[in-house]
Amino acid sequence: MSKARKDFTQEQETKIIKGNVSAAYAAKSARVQVIGAYPITPQTTVVEKLSEFVDSGSMPGTQYIKVESEHSAMASMVGASMTGTRTFTATSGQGLFYMNEMLHWATGTRLPIVTAIASRGPAPPWNIWADFTDVISQRDTGWMCSFCATHQEIYDEILMSYKVCEDYEILLPKFVAYGGFILSHTSKPVIIEDQEAVDNYLPPLPDEKGWPHIFMDPERPMMFGNLIMPSGFYSEFRLKIHDAHMKAKEKIKNAAKEFEKSFGRNYGNGLTQQYKMNDAEVGMLIYGDLALQMEEAVDLVREEGYKVGMVKLRYFRPFPVEDIINIAKSVKVLGVMDRATAFGSPTGGPVSSEVKTAIEGVEKTAKILPMIGGLGGREVTLEQQTEQLKILIKMNETGDAPGDLFHGTLWHGKLEVE
Repeated sequence: MSKARKDFTQEQETKIIKGNVSAAYAAKSARVQVIGAYPITPQTTVVEKLSEFVDSGSMPGTQYIKVESEHSAMASMVGASMTGTRTFTATSGQGLFYMNEMLHWATGTRLPIVTAIASRGPAPPWNIWADFTDVISQRDTGWMCSFCATHQEIYDEILMSYKVCEDYEILLPKFVAYGGFILSHTSKPVIIEDQEAVDNYLPPLPDEKGWPHIFMDPERPMMFGNLIMPSGFYSEFRLKIHDAHMKAKEKIKNAAKEFEKSFGRNYGNGLTQQYKMNDAEVGMLIYGDLALQMEEAVDLVREEGYKVGMVKLRYFRPFPVEDIINIAKSVKVLGVMDRATAFGSPTGGPVSSEVKTAIEGVEKTAKILPMIGGLGGREVTLEQQTEQLKILIKMNETGDAPGDLFHGTLWHGKLEVE
């Protein structure tokens, strides 16, 4: 172990910190070697905190690259990762959209870059509050994508991400998304783990030879990113990316299981996390911070004698099709709450459309009620969530969907405008 590595220490400590700071501590605990930094609300304090760590000497050897745009931030991550380093950046909303070209480069080169997304609503009109449309709109870039519901989960999920992304059978980049301002700027207790425990959990940092499939070494010259003719292996490269996503499902489950063994915190099977679903007749599939509040709504409605439950969707890519089918078989009615839009899709919501696709043709599955709410940071109250569960209960009892659906989807809490 080098002197720098010995100096790079952290004893377990509980801190009252913001979600963005939790993300920065996770990058520090993961010993990231290169950080690409460009500020955008509500992500800015992630890279600000990391600049404090680097400037103070608490991340010795880490290179902090200040760039002129989000496109350049991801370009710097691609270049750094190609040399065989552990990399990290963060962005939000319009900044993520500006990165789009380089996101495809990261996937096509099979680089395990981890990026925190403090998700915000797309403009116009301008919006900087929680809405997962930004990260979900990058669905077909090939990046893996997970959602966090708590400050602690942000820290934990970033660590688990490196465990999965840097697996030599996967080697894919990944977004870790959480709601802007709701989690990014509020403060909660977060356990920052002992550095030695984190080191034992994560794969070792890449050595001078870099990743097994790509490297920059004059002694081992390699061509990459070159033109492939239609008769070449372009299609096969794409097939391998898709195959890696499918293989990642088991890796994610193993990473979550090992994380619980190492640190004591449970995240279901890694892909989904169920709450009081064992005997539920109706359930709600939900993601992000609203899932935490939905647990309380489930408790309140159960006190009234109704068998309701909730499933927190942790991963959007790879999409947990097998889990979704099993969940849809276990209840009679399943609500799917999106805090994002997918205009022109079957339901207008991205996750509900995916759920409907997953169970198409599968017998004895639940009736699905797509819902959309909380867009652009609009408040979703506990009372509204209990009402959502009671809508599902009524649907189960009567067999009828609500009458105020908009193209088959319940846009809950919308303003009445003439």
